[in-house]
Amino acid sequence: MCYTRLPMTDLMLIERIGATVVISLNRPEKRNALTLALLAEIGQAISAAGQEPNVRAVLVHGHGLAFSAGIDLGAFADFEREFGPNWRSHMLAITQQFQASLNLVAGCAVPTIALLHGFALGLGLELALACDLRLAAAGTQLGLPETRLGLIPDVGGTTRLTRLVGPGWAKQLILTGGTIDAETAHHWGLVNAVTPASELMDQGLALAAEITRGAPLAVNAAKRVINQVEADVARGLALEASAQNELVQTADFAAGVQAVLTRTPPVWQGR
Repeated sequence: MCYTRLPMTDLMLIERIGATVVISLNRPEKRNALTLALLAEIGQAISAAGQEPNVRAVLVHGHGLAFSAGIDLGAFADFEREFGPNWRSHMLAITQQFQASLNLVAGCAVPTIALLHGFALGLGLELALACDLRLAAAGTQLGLPETRLGLIPDVGGTTRLTRLVGPGWAKQLILTGGTIDAETAHHWGLVNAVTPASELMDQGLALAAEITRGAPLAVNAAKRVINQVEADVARGLALEASAQNELVQTADFAAGVQAVLTRTPPVWQGR
Protein backbone atom coordinates (compact mmCIF):
# COMPACT_ATOMS: atom_id res chain seq x y z
CA MET A 1 0.00 0.00 0.00
CA CYS A 2 1.35 3.43 -0.98
CA TYR A 3 1.58 6.10 1.73
CA THR A 4 2.20 9.70 0.69
CA ARG A 5 2.37 12.60 3.14
CA LEU A 6 0.69 15.62 1.59
CA PRO A 7 1.00 19.28 2.69
CA MET A 8 0.05 19.80 6.33
CA THR A 9 -1.30 22.93 7.96
CA ASP A 10 -1.32 23.71 11.65
CA LEU A 11 -4.93 22.58 11.73
CA MET A 12 -4.99 19.49 9.51
CA LEU A 13 -2.89 16.50 8.51
CA ILE A 14 -3.43 15.14 5.00
CA GLU A 15 -2.19 11.76 3.76
CA ARG A 16 -2.64 9.82 0.54
CA ILE A 17 -2.97 6.07 1.14
CA GLY A 18 -3.33 4.36 -2.21
CA ALA A 19 -6.50 5.70 -3.81
CA THR A 20 -7.72 7.23 -0.53
CA VAL A 21 -6.99 10.63 0.98
CA VAL A 22 -7.13 10.81 4.78
CA ILE A 23 -7.80 14.27 6.22
CA SER A 24 -7.33 14.49 9.99
CA LEU A 25 -8.38 17.37 12.21
CA ASN A 26 -5.28 18.36 14.14
CA ARG A 27 -6.35 20.27 17.26
CA PRO A 28 -6.18 17.43 19.79
CA GLU A 29 -5.57 19.83 22.68
CA LYS A 30 -8.94 21.43 21.88
CA ARG A 31 -10.70 18.12 21.18
CA ASN A 32 -10.69 19.23 17.53
CA ALA A 33 -13.12 22.06 18.25
CA LEU A 34 -13.94 23.86 15.02
CA THR A 35 -13.50 27.50 14.10
CA LEU A 36 -14.74 29.22 10.97
CA ALA A 37 -11.17 29.22 9.61
CA LEU A 38 -10.67 25.50 10.30
CA LEU A 39 -14.00 24.57 8.77
CA ALA A 40 -13.13 26.59 5.66
CA GLU A 41 -9.82 24.71 5.38
CA ILE A 42 -11.58 21.37 5.79
CA GLY A 43 -14.11 22.16 3.09
CA GLN A 44 -11.45 23.30 0.65
CA ALA A 45 -9.16 20.34 1.42
CA ILE A 46 -11.90 17.75 0.96
CA SER A 47 -13.12 19.36 -2.25
CA ALA A 48 -9.56 19.53 -3.61
CA ALA A 49 -8.86 15.91 -2.64
CA GLY A 50 -11.87 14.82 -4.67
CA GLN A 51 -10.27 16.40 -7.74
CA GLU A 52 -6.91 14.65 -7.33
CA PRO A 53 -6.05 12.12 -10.07
CA ASN A 54 -7.00 8.54 -9.17
CA VAL A 55 -8.44 9.46 -5.75
CA ARG A 56 -11.50 7.31 -5.12
CA ALA A 57 -12.50 8.20 -1.55
CA VAL A 58 -11.78 10.68 1.26
CA LEU A 59 -11.67 9.75 4.95
CA VAL A 60 -12.23 12.46 7.59
CA HIS A 61 -10.70 11.71 10.97
CA GLY A 62 -9.82 13.49 14.21
CA HIS A 63 -6.49 13.27 16.04
CA GLY A 64 -6.52 12.73 19.78
CA LEU A 65 -9.36 11.72 22.04
CA ALA A 66 -12.30 12.79 19.87
CA PHE A 67 -13.50 13.38 16.34
CA SER A 68 -14.69 16.88 17.27
CA ALA A 69 -16.23 18.60 20.28
CA GLY A 70 -18.10 20.99 18.00
CA ILE A 71 -17.69 24.72 17.60
CA ASP A 72 -14.90 26.38 19.55
CA LEU A 73 -16.70 28.88 21.78
CA GLY A 74 -13.73 31.16 21.22
CA ALA A 75 -15.00 31.49 17.66
CA PHE A 76 -17.61 33.93 18.94
CA ALA A 77 -14.76 36.30 19.84
CA ASP A 78 -13.45 35.81 16.31
CA PHE A 79 -16.85 36.85 14.99
CA GLU A 80 -16.54 40.19 16.77
CA ARG A 81 -13.07 40.80 15.33
CA GLU A 82 -14.07 39.75 11.82
CA PHE A 83 -17.66 40.98 11.56
CA GLY A 84 -17.70 43.81 14.10
CA PRO A 85 -19.28 44.23 17.56
CA ASN A 86 -22.80 43.93 16.13
CA TRP A 87 -22.13 40.55 14.52
CA ARG A 88 -25.26 39.03 16.01
CA SER A 89 -27.41 41.36 13.91
CA HIS A 90 -26.13 39.78 10.71
CA MET A 91 -25.74 36.14 11.74
CA LEU A 92 -27.33 35.14 8.43
CA ALA A 93 -24.12 35.92 6.53
CA ILE A 94 -21.96 34.13 9.11
CA THR A 95 -24.12 31.02 9.02
CA GLN A 96 -23.96 30.99 5.23
CA GLN A 97 -20.15 30.94 5.41
CA PHE A 98 -20.24 27.91 7.70
CA GLN A 99 -22.80 26.23 5.44
CA ALA A 100 -20.73 26.94 2.32
CA SER A 101 -17.78 25.02 3.80
CA LEU A 102 -19.89 21.96 4.57
CA ASN A 103 -21.55 22.20 1.17
CA LEU A 104 -18.06 21.71 -0.28
CA VAL A 105 -17.78 18.54 1.81
CA ALA A 106 -21.18 17.28 0.67
CA GLY A 107 -20.38 18.15 -2.93
CA CYS A 108 -17.00 16.40 -3.02
CA ALA A 109 -16.71 14.53 -6.33
CA VAL A 110 -15.79 11.23 -4.65
CA PRO A 111 -17.38 9.40 -1.68
CA THR A 112 -16.48 10.74 1.75
CA ILE A 113 -16.37 8.71 4.97
CA ALA A 114 -16.30 10.21 8.48
CA LEU A 115 -14.50 8.14 11.13
CA LEU A 116 -15.99 9.02 14.53
CA HIS A 117 -14.47 8.31 17.92
CA GLY A 118 -14.71 9.74 21.41
CA PHE A 119 -17.46 12.19 20.62
CA ALA A 120 -18.90 14.03 17.63
CA LEU A 121 -20.91 16.96 18.90
CA GLY A 122 -22.60 20.00 17.40
CA LEU A 123 -20.65 21.34 14.45
CA GLY A 124 -18.47 18.22 14.60
CA LEU A 125 -21.49 16.01 14.00
CA GLU A 126 -22.67 18.39 11.28
CA LEU A 127 -19.33 17.83 9.54
CA ALA A 128 -19.89 14.07 9.76
CA LEU A 129 -23.45 14.46 8.43
CA ALA A 130 -22.08 16.28 5.37
CA CYS A 131 -20.05 13.15 4.55
CA ASP A 132 -21.59 10.30 2.57
CA LEU A 133 -20.90 7.55 5.11
CA ARG A 134 -20.06 7.39 8.80
CA LEU A 135 -18.23 4.73 10.81
CA ALA A 136 -18.11 5.04 14.60
CA ALA A 137 -15.88 3.50 17.22
CA ALA A 138 -17.75 1.68 19.97
CA GLY A 139 -18.60 4.07 22.78
CA THR A 140 -18.58 7.21 20.67
CA GLN A 141 -21.05 9.84 21.87
CA LEU A 142 -22.97 11.81 19.24
CA GLY A 143 -25.15 14.84 19.80
CA LEU A 144 -26.43 18.22 18.67
CA PRO A 145 -26.54 20.26 21.91
CA GLU A 146 -27.35 23.60 20.27
CA THR A 147 -30.75 24.01 21.97
CA ARG A 148 -28.90 24.08 25.29
CA LEU A 149 -27.16 27.20 24.00
CA GLY A 150 -30.41 28.77 22.84
CA LEU A 151 -29.69 27.94 19.20
CA ILE A 152 -30.45 25.25 16.61
CA PRO A 153 -28.07 23.14 14.50
CA ASP A 154 -27.74 25.58 11.60
CA VAL A 155 -24.87 24.21 9.50
CA GLY A 156 -26.92 21.44 7.94
CA GLY A 157 -27.48 19.49 11.14
CA THR A 158 -31.23 20.00 11.29
CA THR A 159 -31.69 19.40 7.56
CA ARG A 160 -29.25 16.54 7.00
CA LEU A 161 -30.10 14.66 10.18
CA THR A 162 -33.82 14.77 9.41
CA ARG A 163 -33.17 13.58 5.87
CA LEU A 164 -30.96 10.75 7.14
CA VAL A 165 -32.90 9.33 10.10
CA GLY A 166 -36.40 10.83 9.75
CA PRO A 167 -38.15 13.54 11.78
CA GLY A 168 -38.86 11.40 14.85
CA TRP A 169 -35.25 10.55 15.72
CA ALA A 170 -34.07 13.97 14.55
CA LYS A 171 -36.49 15.70 16.92
CA GLN A 172 -35.41 13.50 19.81
CA LEU A 173 -31.74 14.34 19.36
CA ILE A 174 -32.18 18.03 18.54
CA LEU A 175 -35.00 18.99 20.92
CA THR A 176 -33.38 17.34 23.94
CA GLY A 177 -29.87 18.48 23.08
CA GLY A 178 -28.69 15.19 24.55
CA THR A 179 -26.28 12.57 23.27
CA ILE A 180 -26.61 9.01 22.00
CA ASP A 181 -23.98 6.30 21.83
CA ALA A 182 -22.64 4.76 18.64
CA GLU A 183 -24.81 1.68 18.94
CA THR A 184 -27.99 3.76 19.16
CA ALA A 185 -26.78 5.89 16.26
CA HIS A 186 -26.33 2.71 14.23
CA HIS A 187 -29.85 1.56 15.11
CA TRP A 188 -31.21 4.92 13.95
CA GLY A 189 -29.25 4.80 10.69
CA LEU A 190 -27.07 7.76 11.66
CA VAL A 191 -23.88 5.70 11.34
CA ASN A 192 -23.31 2.87 8.90
CA ALA A 193 -21.33 0.61 11.22
CA VAL A 194 -19.80 0.43 14.70
CA THR A 195 -16.30 -0.97 15.12
CA PRO A 196 -13.76 -1.36 17.94
CA ALA A 197 -11.79 1.86 18.33
CA SER A 198 -8.52 0.10 17.52
CA GLU A 199 -9.93 -0.97 14.15
CA LEU A 200 -11.61 2.29 13.11
CA MET A 201 -9.00 3.48 10.61
CA ASP A 202 -8.52 0.00 9.16
CA GLN A 203 -12.28 -0.39 8.70
CA GLY A 204 -12.46 3.03 7.06
CA LEU A 205 -9.70 2.14 4.62
CA ALA A 206 -11.36 -1.23 3.94
CA LEU A 207 -14.66 0.49 3.12
CA ALA A 208 -12.84 2.93 0.85
CA ALA A 209 -11.13 -0.02 -0.88
CA GLU A 210 -14.50 -1.70 -1.37
CA ILE A 211 -15.77 1.46 -3.06
CA THR A 212 -12.84 1.32 -5.49
CA ARG A 213 -14.13 -2.02 -6.83
CA GLY A 214 -16.80 -0.06 -8.68
CA ALA A 215 -16.09 1.92 -11.81
CA PRO A 216 -15.09 5.46 -10.77
CA LEU A 217 -17.38 7.28 -13.18
CA ALA A 218 -20.31 5.09 -12.11
CA VAL A 219 -19.66 5.48 -8.38
CA ASN A 220 -19.33 9.25 -8.61
CA ALA A 221 -22.40 9.53 -10.85
CA ALA A 222 -24.41 7.40 -8.42
CA LYS A 223 -23.43 9.73 -5.58
CA ARG A 224 -24.57 12.78 -7.58
CA VAL A 225 -27.89 11.18 -8.50
CA ILE A 226 -28.64 10.09 -4.94
CA ASN A 227 -27.83 13.59 -3.68
CA GLN A 228 -30.13 15.14 -6.27
CA VAL A 229 -33.13 12.91 -5.57
CA GLU A 230 -32.98 13.53 -1.82
CA ALA A 231 -34.89 16.26 -0.03
CA ASP A 232 -34.37 19.92 -0.91
CA VAL A 233 -31.23 20.64 1.12
CA ALA A 234 -30.90 24.23 -0.11
CA ARG A 235 -34.33 25.14 1.28
CA GLY A 236 -33.55 23.43 4.58
CA LEU A 237 -30.26 25.31 4.93
CA ALA A 238 -32.02 28.60 4.22
CA LEU A 239 -34.58 27.85 6.95
CA GLU A 240 -31.79 26.95 9.39
CA ALA A 241 -29.94 30.19 8.69
CA SER A 242 -33.07 32.30 9.05
CA ALA A 243 -34.02 30.75 12.39
CA GLN A 244 -30.47 31.06 13.72
CA ASN A 245 -30.32 34.72 12.70
CA GLU A 246 -33.26 35.35 15.03
CA LEU A 247 -32.11 33.10 17.88
CA VAL A 248 -28.57 34.47 18.14
CA GLN A 249 -30.00 37.89 19.05
CA THR A 250 -32.03 36.59 22.01
CA ALA A 251 -31.33 36.82 25.71
CA ASP A 252 -31.55 33.03 25.88
CA PHE A 253 -28.52 32.66 23.60
CA ALA A 254 -26.49 34.97 25.82
CA ALA A 255 -27.63 32.96 28.86
CA GLY A 256 -26.73 29.68 27.18
CA VAL A 257 -23.20 30.76 26.32
CA GLN A 258 -22.65 32.17 29.80
CA ALA A 259 -23.88 28.90 31.34
CA VAL A 260 -21.39 26.87 29.30
CA LEU A 261 -18.50 29.19 30.11
CA THR A 262 -19.27 29.22 33.84
CA ARG A 263 -20.50 25.61 33.98
CA THR A 264 -23.72 26.67 35.66
CA PRO A 265 -27.34 25.87 34.72
CA PRO A 266 -28.81 28.40 32.28
CA VAL A 267 -31.76 30.56 33.28
CA TRP A 268 -33.98 30.71 30.21
CA GLN A 269 -36.10 33.81 29.76
CA GLY A 270 -37.95 32.89 26.59
CA ARG A 271 -36.92 36.07 24.84
